Amino acid sequence: MRSHYCGKIDASQTGEEVSVCGWVHRRRDHGGVIFVDLRDREGLLQVVFDPDRPEIFAEAERIRGEYVLAVKGKVRPRPEGTVNANMATGQIEVLATELVTLNDAETPPFHHDEQANEELRLKYRYLDLRREHMLANLRLRHAVTRAMRNYLDDSGFIDVETPMLTRATPEGARDYIVPSRTHPGKFFALPQSPQIFKQLLMMSGIDRYYQIVRCFRDEDLRADRQPEFTQLDIEMSFVDEADVTGAMEGLVQQLFKKVMDVELPKTFPRISYADAMHRFGSDKPDLRIP
Repeated sequence: MRSHYCGKIDASQTGEEVSVCGWVHRRRDHGGVIFVDLRDREGLLQVVFDPDRPEIFAEAERIRGEYVLAVKGKVRPRPEGTVNANMATGQIEVLATELVTLNDAETPPFHHDEQANEELRLKYRYLDLRREHMLANLRLRHAVTRAMRNYLDDSGFIDVETPMLTRATPEGARDYIVPSRTHPGKFFALPQSPQIFKQLLMMSGIDRYYQIVRCFRDEDLRADRQPEFTQLDIEMSFVDEADVTGAMEGLVQQLFKKVMDVELPKTFPRISYADAMHRFGSDKPDLRIP
């Protein structure tokens, strides 16, 4: 249906015919010529609708913000003086030769660049996720999990998926329970962590296991944890303390290097549990405090 993402077209494609799809970010009518900034996950592209094509132009007059369009057209340089250095596609535009409105849109309750309150954003979550900031958050999370998987795969770990419907286990909080339709009066529990399963894997000889996994704890909210959260879960066999800390330090170093392009020290500072409790009264001290 499309040949390119909007934000991936550049001057090297000048003269080519392209097909793009996306949402109307902005629409401007400049004295008979209509300009639309079309948006997809890769960025913005300026599309020009010329009155020389009456049928297309009539449809372009009708469209408004957040309409979903499929456009075919020819890439051309922007006229001198109209280049937009703030856009990755700011040197070119697409002169539309075909236009299909895939979906109309009502006026949204908030605009993509507005600071709407959280309740409104959650109610219209699909609009919230169209914002550049939210897309950047999802891309960052994707980059983090990809870097984790690459490091752990290279370090000999095996990714194993464990069951979500299980029995209650003695851990630190209450379990969420799920009633069984086929066994009335019986319940499944949602796992607080894969503790029993990963120990079973070690007994089976898997040796090094990891999983980026959902965990569930029916407890009051904490500053750093929700009732439902994701954690990197790891288990290792035939190792000592240095093996575990070395593997995890390497993981954190690679995460910062691959995702943030930040070089961390080859060795991390160490502090004993006794010193941490004596100096800070916490086993996870903030070392910025003297």
